[in-house]
Amino acid sequence: MKVKFLGHAAFLITSDTGVRIITDPYKPGCFDGGIKYDQITEEADIVTISHEHDDHNETKINGDPTFVKSADAKVIKDIKISGVNVYHDTSKGKERGTNIIFNMIIDRMNIVHLGDLGHDLSPEEIKGIGNVDVLFVPVGGYFTIDAKVAESVINVLKPKIVIPMHFKTDKCGFPIAPIDDFVQGKEVEKIDRELEVTKEGLPEKTTVYVLSPAK
Repeated sequence: MKVKFLGHAAFLITSDTGVRIITDPYKPGCFDGGIKYDQITEEADIVTISHEHDDHNETKINGDPTFVKSADAKVIKDIKISGVNVYHDTSKGKERGTNIIFNMIIDRMNIVHLGDLGHDLSPEEIKGIGNVDVLFVPVGGYFTIDAKVAESVINVLKPKIVIPMHFKTDKCGFPIAPIDDFVQGKEVEKIDRELEVTKEGLPEKTTVYVLSPAK
């Protein structure tokens, strides 16, 4: 499996059989220019959308993909996808609505994208997510969980690989934190290219990979 960071919460995940999944694609220029990442031009077979905010729900994606916007279990091109319904805030959706955590079984690994998770996880939600091999976690705070809560989520889910997302960069003008707070004091692997992951090559202890955005 290959993972390419497109920017914000958008990733291109390509399975060993060539199935292409794009997660939470952003609309360039949305929120009064807050998102400055370039248009996503990569093709996809599947697009997951965790919630209907413009920095996560672009539909102009090449490749005639199937869009997944619900938590019900399904199989698309041999990729098993299911979701856990959670919230975008700490007040059960009253501020920012709902959010879907997506589980995707890719190359015998459980890949989990938290979307814009806005709160710590309940025991029921943790059970619904299950064992995690690769976790995409928001760390910027304000609109999502921050670095401290992200650490709590990681501690309970115990993923093999953590990939942070949804943090401030020179192409994201949102009032959210940069990645520094999250990575402080951690050993991290910085990747300027696609990250390749195999079931056999998963690290024994949780490892954080910081990917450079391609856009």
